[in-house]
Amino acid sequence: MRRVGALVAFMVVAVPLAGCATRALVMAPESPDRPWTPTTGPEGEIVARGRHDVEQSENSSYVLPLNRTMASIPAPQFELERRHAYSLPELIDIAQSNNPVTRNAWNDARDAALAAGIVEGTFFPVVSAAIVHGNQRFLGETTVAGAEVSDNFTGEGNIAVASILWLLFDFGERRALLDVAKQGSIISNIAFTAAHQQVIYNVSLAFYTHAAARAHLTSAAKSLTDAKVVQVAAEDRYKRGIGTVVEVAQTRQASAEARLARVQAESAAQNSYLALIGAIGISPTTRLEIADISRRKLPSSVTAPIDLFVSAALAQRPDVLTGYAALQASLANLRAAEAEFLPKVFFAGTGTRLEGNLNVTAIPGVGQELPIVNLPENRLGTKLDQIGATVLVGARVPLYDGGLRAALLEQARNKVDKAGTTLTQIRNDAIRQIVVARNALETSLSAYKAATALVAAAQTTFNAALAAYRNDEGSISDVTTAERQLLAAKNAATDAYSTALTAAATLALAAGALGGAPR
Repeated sequence: MRRVGALVAFMVVAVPLAGCATRALVMAPESPDRPWTPTTGPEGEIVARGRHDVEQSENSSYVLPLNRTMASIPAPQFELERRHAYSLPELIDIAQSNNPVTRNAWNDARDAALAAGIVEGTFFPVVSAAIVHGNQRFLGETTVAGAEVSDNFTGEGNIAVASILWLLFDFGERRALLDVAKQGSIISNIAFTAAHQQVIYNVSLAFYTHAAARAHLTSAAKSLTDAKVVQVAAEDRYKRGIGTVVEVAQTRQASAEARLARVQAESAAQNSYLALIGAIGISPTTRLEIADISRRKLPSSVTAPIDLFVSAALAQRPDVLTGYAALQASLANLRAAEAEFLPKVFFAGTGTRLEGNLNVTAIPGVGQELPIVNLPENRLGTKLDQIGATVLVGARVPLYDGGLRAALLEQARNKVDKAGTTLTQIRNDAIRQIVVARNALETSLSAYKAATALVAAAQTTFNAALAAYRNDEGSISDVTTAERQLLAAKNAATDAYSTALTAAATLALAAGALGGAPR
């Protein structure tokens, strides 16, 4: 009867506990086609609670509640200088200090360094200590000569244990794993540098794009001024009885088109400014004065020999150096896989002190600690005050594991081969990118020369057409056509200038030489 009662008590306790994990589903939305109405805290923050704490209403929607803790715009992390036009190097410096990308890359590099430190820790012994107080009670019955005799036991005591485990020799496996971790740290450090180069590149491109947008705005404003001048000339001719209504209408149309072009240019300049602020990684509400670079002169051509340029680039590109470090890591991993076939020599020691009459042979582990086993056994249940020590030196020799180590070794060899071919592919892709970027720079410089000549010619044509029209020797169509061509030429020159600067930054990035503001 006692056994039956114990079984019933166990079932009563176990059945409710069996559904504890699945009951957490009440925190999820009840249906795929009904809104989730969360429970909120005092500041509007969402609290993880079940649906039974929430009353669904007819006004529920797919709009989340306001979290007042997040309802604030972050303050700038740097002090702005009023009336200061920030140059590209200054903006890059702000980005490198405030952009979350560089901060995350730094944390990743620190984590990789700590991973190498964790592997270094395996060279040292693991020492642990445990202090345990326990109470024991056993209730039992033994049948002797047809009669039931109680066999009860009550124990109480303390156990103090100190243990040490030290892997003395493993034929270089830990050293190989440490090399793998160190190469991983090198890869993370290279990624940190690459993240900074990418931030520099993104800020540079956004800066050049914004400069081009501002130049477009200046050209649009000048075009509007020219259109108004032409309109005034047409209206003056009409008042003097020389011009026609059609001419006046054409000039007013040209003025309206110029005004629309200026509005569109203003919008493009504002959008490019927001893109620049986003590339820097600061709040979009930040207001900065941006320096003008329109007077910066461009070189006529690229003079460095292509072979020397490519060779230097391959020696410092982040992706090439990452591929090389990955190859070294795979070779070290191969050495670790080979060492798994060899013995491991270890040292183990345990010191114990038992007080009382506890009858235990092991202390359970907590967290990542392994249980402490092989404690002295108190079979008689008598009170003891016993101190003991155990010292072991041995070797573990792997004999058979169903081919597991052989498979891991073959995987390591495959990874070495893959790392080698990947490095070759990275080098080939890098060469192609460098050559393409160099050709793009040369083309953009030539295009800028042609666009500059085009602006000069278009300006001369517009001036001549306007002068002829004022002297009653030209037509209004010639003037408006020359006006549109002049604006198109200026915009083409601006785009060519921006493209050349962008191509120079792209070439520097492709060469792994973008350590600061492009020159």
